Order: sequence, then C-alpha cells, then structure tokens
Amino acid sequence: QVQLVESGGGLVQPGGSLRLSCAASGTIFQTYAMAWYRQAPGKQRELVARISHYDGTDYAGSVKGRFTISRDNAKNTVSLQMNLLKAADTAVYSCDAGVRERTTMRTDNCWGRGTQVAVCS
Repeated sequence: QVQLVESGGGLVQPGGSLRLSCAASGTIFQTYAMAWYRQAPGKQRELVARISHYDGTDYAGSVKGRFTISRDNAKNTVSLQMNLLKAADTAVYSCDAGVRERTTMRTDNCWGRGTQVAVCS
C-alpha cells in the first residue's frame, strides 16, 4: 500500500513564500511523474506544476517564474517552493504521483489529502 502525505501549508502574507513537501511511503518500487494540483473554493482543480522522473518540468502559466517544483527520487519526495505568493494562490494543494507498487508491480496514480495554503494580509 502506498500513501502520499503533504506538509508545509499555512497562512502567509502576499509577497511571502512557502515550501510544500510531499512524501510517498509504503511498498514502493518506483515513482514516475509527480505533480502538484490545487483547488480553490468554488473552482475546479488545476495543475500547478509537474515533474518527470528525470526532472523535466511543466508549470501553469499563472505560477511560472514564482513556483519551483523539485523531487528526490531516492526519498520519493516532491517539493514545491512558492515565492511571491498572491491571494489568488489560496487553495488546497495536493500532490499526485504515478507509483509502481513493489509487491504487485502495478502502477497506479496516487493522491495525497492536501494541505491548505492561505495568502492574505
């Protein structure tokens, strides 16, 4: 069984920074693409940033230049450094990962429960 757990959310003023982390644990053989999504109240979930196993990255236009996604394959973690935060960044942030499970060798998409980020003065 595989679990993803996010951490690092909180309340920050506009212009501030936060770093989110997501750790995958359990019977992991390998992780593939990992990503951060967010969902604001009343809005659809949107992709924030994605990183491939070999560190290729994609960003939503609204966060490009402000957010940086990174990963540690040895630790099965993915992080999101968020700078110059705006009120529009307020949302629940969730991580997503393609994971091959060690005992069955099945690859599934796994989601964390999310962590709240609130940007307000």
